[in-house]
Amino acid sequence: MSDLTKYYGVIPAFYACYDDEGNISPERVEALTQFFIDKGVQGLYVNGSSGECIYQSVADRKLVLEHVMKVAKGKLTIINHVACNNTKDSMELAKHAEELGVDAIAAIPPIYFRLPEHAIAKYWNAISSAAPNTDFIIYNIPQLAGVALTPSLYREMLKNDRVIGVKNSSMVVQDIEIFNTLGGPERLVFNGPDEQFLGGRLMGAAGGIGGTYGAMPDLFLKLNDLIAKGDLETARELQYTINKIIGHLVSCHGNMYGVIKAVLKINENLDLGSVRSPLAPLVKEDEPLVEEAARIIREAKERFC
Repeated sequence: MSDLTKYYGVIPAFYACYDDEGNISPERVEALTQFFIDKGVQGLYVNGSSGECIYQSVADRKLVLEHVMKVAKGKLTIINHVACNNTKDSMELAKHAEELGVDAIAAIPPIYFRLPEHAIAKYWNAISSAAPNTDFIIYNIPQLAGVALTPSLYREMLKNDRVIGVKNSSMVVQDIEIFNTLGGPERLVFNGPDEQFLGGRLMGAAGGIGGTYGAMPDLFLKLNDLIAKGDLETARELQYTINKIIGHLVSCHGNMYGVIKAVLKINENLDLGSVRSPLAPLVKEDEPLVEEAARIIREAKERFC
């Protein structure tokens, strides 16, 4: 079992970085990676939902990880999400990730067909077998995957020594308690829903992995610090402010990740491109909300950081 402390703290979910033609941009991947290093986050969660993984090819996802690792290896904890909707491609990505030296791989269950638990366990264990020297994290996001990690399925997966815990993105904060109790001290749980970072950490999450962290890493780092210091009153104020920002990020015609990329361009001078179809790009009518979100983030940094 590896040292779990390397996973504690704030781990942003990495965004897809495209050039002006909509292809993966190695230069922009490297620039975003360096941005996160400079901000002082604990690590990165690569090729997950925020990375638009289900709209990318195996080659795309390999290319992203290669350029993340080129910059971040030895500097950040790297978790690479490898799940595809078939076992063969998932195993290929797992093997590639281990060859590059990531700290952990992660996987959602297969989507669309509602597989029985024994089939999901077989899928996850096959992926893990392709990276036998790498930690494995179960990604529980039932509202999108269509299937939830149950206690019985988690008990089965705990027989795999490479399983170190769960990225829990269910909106039921009690799930963190359940998975912590089942896993014990040798496993951990990551809080997934960004709107409940405070609640998740107080319920026992060792850290968080989130899709909006990248838009405002300073705020989540400060929130994590306030929790560690026990200043829960200020932490609650900051969580409410973060939730207001998230409300803006999800209120545009364009997809949230497109909004976040536009905010990063305004606040951090980072150009990451747009989003990949069928995700909706921004339209002109989105500009006021994008500007407002960027402004609130700047003001929150001045107030709390």
